[in-house]
Amino acid sequence: MRDHSKLRTFELADRVALLVYEVTRSFPKEEMYGLTSQMRRAAISVPSNIVEGCARTSQAEYLHFLQIAFGSIRELHYQFGLAQRLGFIDDKEDSDYNALIIETEKALSALIRSMRVK
Repeated sequence: MRDHSKLRTFELADRVALLVYEVTRSFPKEEMYGLTSQMRRAAISVPSNIVEGCARTSQAEYLHFLQIAFGSIRELHYQFGLAQRLGFIDDKEDSDYNALIIETEKALSALIRSMRVK
């Protein structure tokens, strides 16, 4: 069993999840069951799948959960862009958030590549 708390990728994903909750608090109330919910689900999915993958014994299962996490961070990347275009996030905040999401994508992608090599 792997220790997820030692992974930089997990730390980044956790920061993204906290950020999403903070940002979506100010979204319009009519988005509670729309974009707010979708973004929160995707954000929680990333670190959750990293944790679940770390708990698996086989390398194949670990890789499978990392790939699910990667799909979720990509989904969230789109949703952030959509929220910005809808005017829910201002441009100044968006560049900081976008940078963190991209950094998380890159770290997760690198971890997945390293697992495929083994």
